[in-house]
Amino acid sequence: MLFDTIGAIATPPGEGGIGIIRVSGPESWLIAGSFFKSASGKEIHELPSHTVNYGHFLDQQGNIMDECLVTVMRGPKTFTREDTVEINCHGGFLPLQQVMKVLLSGGVRLAEPGEFTKRAFLNGRIDLAQAESIIDIIRAKTEHGLLLAVNQLRGNLSVKLAEIRTNLLKMLAAFEANIDFPEDDVPPVDYQQVDREIDQAIGQLSILIESWNEGKIYIDGLKTVIAGRPNVGKSSLLNVLAKEERAIVTDIPGTTRDVIEEIINLKGVPLKIIDTAGIRETTDLVEKLGVEKSLSTLDKADLVLMVIDATSPLTEEDRMVLHKVAEKNTIVLLNKADLPVNEKTVGEAKQLAGGKPVLKISAKEVVGIDHLAEAIKEQITAGKVRAAGETPVTNARHHAALARAFGHLENIKDGLRVSLPVDFLSIDLTAAYEALGEITGETVGEDILDRIFAEFCIGK
Repeated sequence: MLFDTIGAIATPPGEGGIGIIRVSGPESWLIAGSFFKSASGKEIHELPSHTVNYGHFLDQQGNIMDECLVTVMRGPKTFTREDTVEINCHGGFLPLQQVMKVLLSGGVRLAEPGEFTKRAFLNGRIDLAQAESIIDIIRAKTEHGLLLAVNQLRGNLSVKLAEIRTNLLKMLAAFEANIDFPEDDVPPVDYQQVDREIDQAIGQLSILIESWNEGKIYIDGLKTVIAGRPNVGKSSLLNVLAKEERAIVTDIPGTTRDVIEEIINLKGVPLKIIDTAGIRETTDLVEKLGVEKSLSTLDKADLVLMVIDATSPLTEEDRMVLHKVAEKNTIVLLNKADLPVNEKTVGEAKQLAGGKPVLKISAKEVVGIDHLAEAIKEQITAGKVRAAGETPVTNARHHAALARAFGHLENIKDGLRVSLPVDFLSIDLTAAYEALGEITGETVGEDILDRIFAEFCIGK
C-alpha cells in the first residue's frame, strides 16, 4: 500500500470558493496528467516542479469538467516526500466528487484517514510527535493552543527527547560493553556517574510530565463548572463569559433546571464551561433532578467557579456548596459587587475558602472578569512560569510514555542503591529508552500507528 498512488478531497464538505484534491505517489503526475489540459499546452511532466498551472480538467471522454489550477510538486520536496499533485477546482460537493471519481478510475486509490501524514512520517519528513501535532493544529481552540501545536510541529519536544535518549543510549552502550565483554579490558561502570546522569534524566522528564497539567488544557479545554445556590448570578456569569445570551436569566430562583455547556475562549484559555442548576434543598421533582445532576457534574470538574451573592449573608446552602468543592480547584466569586457589599459575607467566604482565590465581580456590569481570567491562568500553571520557548506536553500518549520512562529510571535508582549488577540495570534502561522512542515513533508498533492516524480526517 505504501507504493500506491493515493488521493482525497482535502477541503471540508460544503460550498466554497475553491475545493482542493490532493494526489500523492509514484504515478500522481502520470494519472493527473491524463485528465489535465494546461492552457500552455504542456503535459504535466513538462511543467516545472512547484508551479501552479491554469487549465481544464477533463473526464474519460475528453469533455471539460471544470476550470482549475493544478500545482505539481516533485518529491522529495513535498509534504509526503513523494511526487504530488494538488487540483484546485471550484468549491462545491459535485465538482469535487466528479473530479475525484475520474482520478479513481485512472488508478488513484482513495486515501485512508491520515494517510498523507502517515507517509510523511514513514518517509522520514516528520517524526510521530510532529505528525500528531497536526491534529492539534487543526483542532486548536485558542491562539495559545495553536502556538503550542505549531511549536511541537517544529520539533521542540522531539529535540528535548533526542537529548535525553542520546544520554541514555551512551549509558546503555557502557552497560552492554560490560555485559558482553567481561573478560576484555573494559572499564567498570561508574555507579556514581550513572546515578548523576539518571538524576539529570529524571529531572528533565519531571518537567515534561508536570507540564501535561497545563498542556492538556490548552488542547482539550478546561472543564469548568459554575456552581452555587439559586439566584446568585450563575447564568449571568455564563452569558458574560460566552458574550451572548446563552442562559435564561430571571429573578426567580431555580430557573436553570438542567446543565448548560458552552466552549469559550477566555484570554487564550479554552473553557468547557458548564452552568448548573442552583444547589439547594427542594421538593420540586424536576428541580431536584437538576440539583442531583449539578452535584454529579461538580465531581468531574477540573475547575469550579463558586458564585456567592456578595450583598446578602451566607446561607447554609452556600456553606454546603463550599464544603462540597473543598477538595477541588476552586475560585470563589463574590457576585453583585456593583451593589453595597455585605462585608461579613466577604470575610466568612474567605475563611471558608481555605486559601482559595476569592474575587469580587459583577456579572451584570461586567466587572472583575479580567481578574477572573488571570486567576484561571494561575490555577492552570500553579504559579509556575515556563522558560521562553518551552513547550508543554499536550498529548495523552506522550504523557503516558514519559511516565513509563520515568518509572523505569526510578527503578534504576533503586537498583543503584543496592548495587545491582549492570545486566539487571540495563533492562530498565532499555525500557526507558524505548518508551521515549515511542513518542517520536522510533520504537512504536504498527498497531499504535494505525490507531493514531485513524484519528485524522481523510485528505490529511
